[in-house]
Amino acid sequence: MIAKDLIAASSRPLVLSVLSQGESYGYALIQRVRELSKERIEWTEGMLYPVLHRLEKEGLIESEWKTSDAGRRRKYYRISAEGGVALRQEKDNWIAVHNTLGGLWGMKPCKI
Repeated sequence: MIAKDLIAASSRPLVLSVLSQGESYGYALIQRVRELSKERIEWTEGMLYPVLHRLEKEGLIESEWKTSDAGRRRKYYRISAEGGVALRQEKDNWIAVHNTLGGLWGMKPCKI
């Protein structure tokens, strides 16, 4: 299992990255990250919703209540223009960390 502090640190770029692919609601975000991580990252609603509220307060994401095809009301989130700028910065930061560790571990660097 991945350490909780690393999961917490990666929540911002992960949420922004998933939302850059299209709008989503909380449970679907949890499932998408779980799928992408091959079940190594297990988010809970109690972890995700504070992150979503913080990103929304910062203006990086926007939300809207909608009724799903099944008739259920859900709050859908989408990345804002400001969130797109923040995502590019997050990507640069994470690639720098990855390349630093990769250099120490003898791995090929990622390109930005």
